[in-house]
Amino acid sequence: MSGLRTKHNIIEYVITLLSASGGQSTLSKAETAACLETAYEIQNFLDEIPGGFLIYYADGDEEILYANTALLRIFGCETLREFKQYTNNSFKGLVHPDDVEQVEASIKEQIFDSQFDLDYVEYRIIRKDGAVRWIEDYGHYIKNSGLGNIFYVFMTDVTDKKERELSEKAELIRQNAETEQKIKTLVEEYDRERQLINREHLRRLEVIEGLSVNYDTILYVDLDADTVLPYRQGNRVYRQFNGKFRPRKFDWYITDYVEHVVCSEDRERILGILRPEYMRKKLAEIKTYYANYRGGINGEIQYLQIRMVNVGSSDHVSQVVIGYRNVDEEVRHEMQQLQALEDALRTAKQADVAKNTFLSNMSHDLRTPLNAIFGYTALAKTRVADGKAVDEYLDKIDVAGKQMLELIEKVLELSYIEANELKLSENDCDVYAIATELNDFASERAARKNITCTLRYDGIAHSNVYADESKLGQALQYIAGNAVKYTEPGGKVYITVSETGYVGEYATYRFSVADTGIGMEKRALKHIFSPFARLQNTTASGVYGTGLGLTIAKNIVEMMGGTIDVQSELGKGSTFTVTVRLRVRRAPQRANKYNAENALDAMANKKILVAEDNEINLEIITEILQGLGIDVDTASNGKLAVEKIKASAPNDYALVLMDIQMPVMDGRQATEEIRKLPDRTLADIPIVALSANAFESDKRLSTEAGMDAHLTKPLDVQLLLQTFADILNDK
Repeated sequence: MSGLRTKHNIIEYVITLLSASGGQSTLSKAETAACLETAYEIQNFLDEIPGGFLIYYADGDEEILYANTALLRIFGCETLREFKQYTNNSFKGLVHPDDVEQVEASIKEQIFDSQFDLDYVEYRIIRKDGAVRWIEDYGHYIKNSGLGNIFYVFMTDVTDKKERELSEKAELIRQNAETEQKIKTLVEEYDRERQLINREHLRRLEVIEGLSVNYDTILYVDLDADTVLPYRQGNRVYRQFNGKFRPRKFDWYITDYVEHVVCSEDRERILGILRPEYMRKKLAEIKTYYANYRGGINGEIQYLQIRMVNVGSSDHVSQVVIGYRNVDEEVRHEMQQLQALEDALRTAKQADVAKNTFLSNMSHDLRTPLNAIFGYTALAKTRVADGKAVDEYLDKIDVAGKQMLELIEKVLELSYIEANELKLSENDCDVYAIATELNDFASERAARKNITCTLRYDGIAHSNVYADESKLGQALQYIAGNAVKYTEPGGKVYITVSETGYVGEYATYRFSVADTGIGMEKRALKHIFSPFARLQNTTASGVYGTGLGLTIAKNIVEMMGGTIDVQSELGKGSTFTVTVRLRVRRAPQRANKYNAENALDAMANKKILVAEDNEINLEIITEILQGLGIDVDTASNGKLAVEKIKASAPNDYALVLMDIQMPVMDGRQATEEIRKLPDRTLADIPIVALSANAFESDKRLSTEAGMDAHLTKPLDVQLLLQTFADILNDK
């Protein structure tokens, strides 16, 4: 058997296995059994290695004899049979068609040049899933008395490496001359040193070389002999081996390496896992293990990995291969992902706390007016005969209801903004009218608290502009409302509107609201525009509100391309400044015939059809409209509304108030049916949605269905009259 070992290398053991199993062996039974036992061990080992390994005939169709598990994974195959079918059981079948001729020529050329070295070639393959990958092929040609001329090949997927090499090719060409000389010198030295290495080490080198493409340093350790031999040397072990292929004492090596390469925080841990007693115990349980650590040379600290593999017997662990590789990029990427997750979790927790605080405040602020509504309703029932007292109770119920409506509208407004539902329109308007309406709004509230409200203009040269008057006014009213809320009785509120510039078709306007109220500390200013945040809750401040008004105002102003700034001093007051650029309107506009005051005249001798399925809502709307002297007709669903319009004469109805969600036929479907009527006088009747659906998307759907406008419940009579006037003016 010893004669056989000197004659064949480690790969020939596998070939002998194939020869013996095929009945072609010329060995004695004892030799065959011994060879098979050793070859089976090597085959099992080759199936465990991460790189691909292939044996095939060198002659004829180059039929495949053996492929290990890693090679099957490279090609995306599950079994050897599947692999052989996919490649037509031929080495040519696994090479990319465009590379076959070049690969075969290269292999033959290398065999001719050297019968003893591994031949090397790069080529492409096509995986079973169609992906094209680059392969490094380390092969060797041998003649086997049993099977004939054979190739054995180590294969590694080097697609990423190949792509990097292509990008670096220009630089490599420049360095080629110098590199060739160095390689020649290294090869000559390597050949001299290799002659001194025994055959056992050479056989191990052939196997390890095929497995170590991902590792910059490969060491072979004999624990029994306390020796370590470098098969591949990276710069981090240069101190220990000086680039020489020579054995060193393993105990000395691990102590010196850990001291000079590993960071101090990781030294004790890495020293522990490299101790022979720990390696024997660990590798007796599992084939391989690894550890990450921080280390480097010349002050450059990176994340590194060391992997230990038992290449000998599991009964007595002695032969161990140790590989070192740089994992800095992937570890830092994992750390970045972990940090991102932690940041997201922290942000989510902060948002959750803010929302919980908001919900707590909202619960209090909603229950307060609800308590007033229920309380004064109960009192009114007990004092029905006292008309004066009942009127006072109803006034207070009205105030409480408006407080609740304001809270709900602000929450919905913020929901629109967060859902990108808020849309701006551009209509002709007047800066003076916007300022006057703002002043009227603030003055009405200021008068209740004995607060003086003053309006001043500064340099308004272009008052006719295009803008979303409603949204701009809404934002300014939130600011002015806060100024009145947080100013004590006897204080002052100053509203200043100025034009600060004019370029092209656009003028810049500044709306300033200043007060002599309670003011704010500087540290509080950075939070005032945050949603779900209030400097004080209702109980502490004595002022009702969601803390959303300024958030909504800021979003509206920014959607208009403007800015909102604030200056404040605790105890002295605050100044909010809104700056926007608006397109100037040049041509004079036609005067509107109708407005909220004379819209009722247009309804004379006509009815309003109210389509509403909720009896309570229907009763309230009917009573309100009849109180204005308007004749009201009703329909409990959309289908009845359509039938009533069909049966009506032209000008019977001035307007249809249409609920959206109704049984049988909803409001939008009913509108579409009305718009299809052949009589254009009936088909063009003004239709206004009156619904609890208040999102911008709801309003858009109503418009697309053919409605003239979309109003939200509860019914605002003045807004209804103004809307009707606008419809008449447009028509």
